[in-house]
Amino acid sequence: AMASPNDLKFQEFEEAAELLSADPGASTLSMSGSSTAPPVGGGGGGGGGGEDVKLDLSEDEEGVEESSELLGGPKPTSGFWTFEYYQSFFNVDTMQVLDRVKGSVMPLPGRNFIKHHLRNNPDLYGPFWICVTLVFSVAISGNVSTFLRQMGNPTYHYRPEFHRVTIAAAVIFMYAWLVPLGIWGFLTWRQGAERQIGGYSFLETVCVFGYSLFVYIPTSVLWIIPFEWLHWVLILVAMVISGSVLVLTFWPVVRDDTKVMAVATVVTIVVLHTLLAIGCKLYFFHTEDHKTTQVSTTPPTHTTLTTKPH
Repeated sequence: AMASPNDLKFQEFEEAAELLSADPGASTLSMSGSSTAPPVGGGGGGGGGGEDVKLDLSEDEEGVEESSELLGGPKPTSGFWTFEYYQSFFNVDTMQVLDRVKGSVMPLPGRNFIKHHLRNNPDLYGPFWICVTLVFSVAISGNVSTFLRQMGNPTYHYRPEFHRVTIAAAVIFMYAWLVPLGIWGFLTWRQGAERQIGGYSFLETVCVFGYSLFVYIPTSVLWIIPFEWLHWVLILVAMVISGSVLVLTFWPVVRDDTKVMAVATVVTIVVLHTLLAIGCKLYFFHTEDHKTTQVSTTPPTHTTLTTKPH
């Protein structure tokens, strides 16, 4: 009965010797229950010590695997110049995008958008298509609104203004990238190097700003209705919704700062978000009624001819 364990030990030593002869530079780690040398700082229970080390190592490996999955898999390993690095940020399914869109239009107290919806896995798929859809919805709705407003004017000749698409794309995409970059850089500077663990990454900041623009898509479509007071009511409703998402997301990060700086940061974020909506409304849905009435009410000038007697 005692011969079988010894035979197994000799077989293990023979296999190890063969492996070492094939690769002399390889490092070995004994995972057997009984250790020949006692661990440093430990007395009894040599076999138990080896098993504890094995369990600790396995738990660490599982934690690393879980953290790598939360961070999006191959993102940390691929260089930023490779296609796989950017492909990983578009690796989301439809249910995740719909859940994040729902979170951007249904802000709830205590529900941080980044913590509860992104979960350390930001994507650029949703923000990209939200910005593209918003560009065309603002430009097309602006053209339709102008056409409906001037439809009763016989002197008005409709022509589509395609340059509005270019202007809308420049404004919206610059906002979706430059404002998050400025906010992220400012928060990083204010937090300091020792507190970076609790901060947001640049892509998380871009993601929350991109999804917060979704509420402007139905708002811009409803701006076709030719009532000025309705336009401002829709802006107010959209700002309450999207502004609440931004405040609930960034307030936990800035509240540890001084009170004045924390309030100023949140107010700046909300003001910039409001200026985008007001700017789009004033430029793409501006009223020109005063010009047409001025032209139509101008009295005609009569010239009298006087003839001299010959």
